[in-house]
Amino acid sequence: MKPKLKDNIIFRSIIIPLSLILCFVGQFIPETNGLSSEAFGVIFIFIGVLILWLTIGIDRPSLLCLFALGFIDSFGFNKVLSSSLGNSTFAFLLFTFICTYALSKTSLIKRIALTFINLKIAQKNSYLFIFFFLLGTLFLGLFISPSVLFVVLLPILNEIIAQLKLEKRDKVAKILMLGLGFTVSISSGMTPIAHVFPILAINAANLEVSTFEYIALAFPTGLVLFLLMYLLLIVCIRPKKDGLNFENVAKLKETTQKLDKKDIITLIIFILVLFLWIVPSLFEFIYYPIYEAFNKYGTIMPPLLGTILLCIIRVDKKPLISVEDAFKNGVPWGSLIMCAATLALGEAIKNEDIGLITYLQSTLGNSLVSLPALVLLIIFTLRAAVQTNLSSNMVTATLVATVASTILTSTFSTLNLEATICIIGMIASFAFATPPSMPHIAIISASESTSTKEVFIYGSILMVISVIISLLISYPIGLLIF
Repeated sequence: MKPKLKDNIIFRSIIIPLSLILCFVGQFIPETNGLSSEAFGVIFIFIGVLILWLTIGIDRPSLLCLFALGFIDSFGFNKVLSSSLGNSTFAFLLFTFICTYALSKTSLIKRIALTFINLKIAQKNSYLFIFFFLLGTLFLGLFISPSVLFVVLLPILNEIIAQLKLEKRDKVAKILMLGLGFTVSISSGMTPIAHVFPILAINAANLEVSTFEYIALAFPTGLVLFLLMYLLLIVCIRPKKDGLNFENVAKLKETTQKLDKKDIITLIIFILVLFLWIVPSLFEFIYYPIYEAFNKYGTIMPPLLGTILLCIIRVDKKPLISVEDAFKNGVPWGSLIMCAATLALGEAIKNEDIGLITYLQSTLGNSLVSLPALVLLIIFTLRAAVQTNLSSNMVTATLVATVASTILTSTFSTLNLEATICIIGMIASFAFATPPSMPHIAIISASESTSTKEVFIYGSILMVISVIISLLISYPIGLLIF
């Protein structure tokens, strides 16, 4: 078997030293054309770490990013820590991951997925069966992180394929596998609940967008994209409409444990967290004092409260979830550390003393200022879509949102800033085409039911569709909201 590129000794012996040099040499370059030495330092750190993110991994390069930024004199280690590990976004994601992990430990997720595919209408033919399995995935993905959801549903899908006695390359199995990966990505952009990319984009632009406002913009877009994805796979792959044996699938539900007291209490706590996130936003235009009373606590309070309740409420003399277990198994530390690195990197890019933001304003701003608002929107949306399908979603959300907010706030463009940034955060979640885009896309690319080529073809088509419907649906909605 051919070794993976990142495991190749010769490759690593070249790429790692090169990236290390890039991370520490930039700040020694003399000021050139208005770009300061420290600005060069930040740019080179980004390039060096990005190479490692794409070729080696996400955790250790992210730590290197934090370390290298500490040596930028105008930034320093205190600023690095406060803008990354001490950032409210980092804490929000940490406690949200713990809450969603507790929910995934119940039998509820499996029961919901099996409920969708055991509906009578779902078992009329393969087209409806596929639709309701993916619809169940979409529903769960609204409030479960993509990594957790995919890991939970993949064994269920494999069991379904086995029970239906499908060949690995069967067209139904192919659509189910592709659809699972694509739907998980779509759902991760529809809400900011347990989804990091929209939050990073909004944070990078220094905006205040409520959970309700983001969902109002992104949910309709995600729903339309989901329906178009389903039609794309059905029309292009053309599975047999009849001939599936659903008797064994129906039996899967019988093997699922019933909801117990622990599951019910966990569900109630999670609903409370959702309530505190979403409902107060509804009062902004109905009864502002209620909105103001809850809004002052920010987005961290609900998941922190949920985590505390999960840790102190005991059933059968055991807490609903232990802190040790949650931190060990429930938190995707690699993604979270990368999030911290991108937060610090975004803060360094915006730092006035470093001057990179001023440079971007004077160069990109001047070259784009004369462009019509629609053209600017297309550029930002297309840039986010292409980058997120080739590299890190987190880097895409942070970098594209930072550049967009810089240009829009420093020029007289009529483009709506809030709507544009929300679209960037949403599009950064819509990763479909290549293995580096998201871990679950890498997994389905390596599965026996599909291939990397098929993932790339259908994922690329879906990427183009996502850009088009973002322009046609998301932005007009954003103009009504903001």
